[in-house]
Amino acid sequence: MTAALTDIPTTGSREVPAARLRFRALGRTFGTHVVLSDIDLEVQPGELVAILGASGSGKSTLLRIAGGLDRASTGDVLIDDDPVTGIDARIAVGFQEPRLLPWRSVAENIALGLPRGLPRAERDARIADLLDLIGLTDFASHRPRQISGGMAQRTSLARALARRPGVLLLDEPFGALDALTRLRMQDLLLAVLAEAPTTTLLVTHDVDEALQLADRIIVLGLQDGVAGAGIQQLLTVPGDRPRDRGSAKLAEMRADLLGALGIDRHAH
Repeated sequence: MTAALTDIPTTGSREVPAARLRFRALGRTFGTHVVLSDIDLEVQPGELVAILGASGSGKSTLLRIAGGLDRASTGDVLIDDDPVTGIDARIAVGFQEPRLLPWRSVAENIALGLPRGLPRAERDARIADLLDLIGLTDFASHRPRQISGGMAQRTSLARALARRPGVLLLDEPFGALDALTRLRMQDLLLAVLAEAPTTTLLVTHDVDEALQLADRIIVLGLQDGVAGAGIQQLLTVPGDRPRDRGSAKLAEMRADLLGALGIDRHAH
């Protein structure tokens, strides 16, 4: 990484302030199959909430509904007091795959996330700031095939943040990376959000990642045998970030979360 995470430049005023994200009695069915049931959750401006759950528990479905990429069957999602009814300019989404356009450079891929109509000078300055923020200034002209997976994921994150969204939705953004690169990307995300606090919903399968990044963690799962996943557990993660990965308190919370996910905590 070419820039120290402690030397992140100021990126200027936000396009949209960090927003409040709310789910009210939300449910989703596909035919007769109930995927989500009675989801009530409020994510405060600038807060990062991680979503854990077994495969098939509706984590990605919940994120897609929040992003206007899918519709709830019951209930609703609001940004501040406005219902989400489709694609919303206040929301940015980051996926597990970088989804970069192979014929565009790193800088050009980042530019795709910028608001339309920006003056050229502001556009170029915004891209330069983002490249510096993710440590890829020296790779601005490289094509996706010329950079590593971690660099591609950094580019994807910068593209999502380019218009300074009010809400950032991340669906397993580091899941395809090797362990060391994943840890570095976690640190980078924390540094970016410290610089520009953004209301963030993070889907992850990694309990340790959730404990490192999140202010709160929700576990999706069946409740009292009711069809469709609901919020089985909601907990607050103590301590300022970055957190000590060897903390005894985090180890205790990790065991509890593994138990909530149906994994034998004594085997870990």
